[in-house]
Amino acid sequence: MIITVLHSPVSLYFIIILTFLYFHALHLACVGSNCATITIVNRCSFTVWPGVLSNSGSASIGTTGFELASGGSRSFQAPASWSGRFWARTGCNFDSETGQGTCLTGDCGSNQVECNGSGAKPPATLAEFTIGSGPEDPTRKQDFYDVSLVDGYNVPMVVEASGGGGSEQGSSNCLTTGCVADLNQRCPTELRFGSGSACKSACEAFGSPEYCCSGAYASPAECKPSLYSEIFKSACPRSYSYAFDDATSTFTCTSADYTITLCPSLPR
Repeated sequence: MIITVLHSPVSLYFIIILTFLYFHALHLACVGSNCATITIVNRCSFTVWPGVLSNSGSASIGTTGFELASGGSRSFQAPASWSGRFWARTGCNFDSETGQGTCLTGDCGSNQVECNGSGAKPPATLAEFTIGSGPEDPTRKQDFYDVSLVDGYNVPMVVEASGGGGSEQGSSNCLTTGCVADLNQRCPTELRFGSGSACKSACEAFGSPEYCCSGAYASPAECKPSLYSEIFKSACPRSYSYAFDDATSTFTCTSADYTITLCPSLPR
């Protein structure tokens, strides 16, 4: 008993020190233009539970999932070379005592608010980023970002760049992208998820190689837009509608910060 009591404060002290050093290291990694601030804003009329997935080789940016009430926002610091994705989970129900639960759309299968390294189960609208590479370089290189409907759609989403360089009229630099249209209302019956809370991709609905751009169709030359991807593209011309929809769906910017707005109230 005496040994336990004596060691408890010491253990707590080291935990506090390690926590301080961890967050201090994050701060140092994001000094100046070498870091992007990514902010998620929820303009939906309901609470969402955004999920965050850092790609292999990219460090965590502080959380893998959280609750975001209507009207709320939360910001993250993404260092150079970070890549990953964000999405909205909807219709979530987490037990107040155990913290366990699931979501109607975008569920990551962790049974928790944190996704713990798991991605979204389709269908879900995705915001994808690759922050300029080269942490050894004091000036961040070019970022790449997009909004993807390749895994289907569950909520409207827009990504806006701010403070970046290289914006030129008619180019893909620093432009706003996303999907403002409510595709759940336009979703073909055969792609409809559940009672209409989301819209599947043709790949998810049918699993055919020509829709999934797999097997013999695993190249831009063989995998072409389908009737279903054209429905997505017509409604949301700047979003990825299928796997090889790169030319009109990938955007770039240099040394920018980014805002992901869910359910944006923008002109249509």
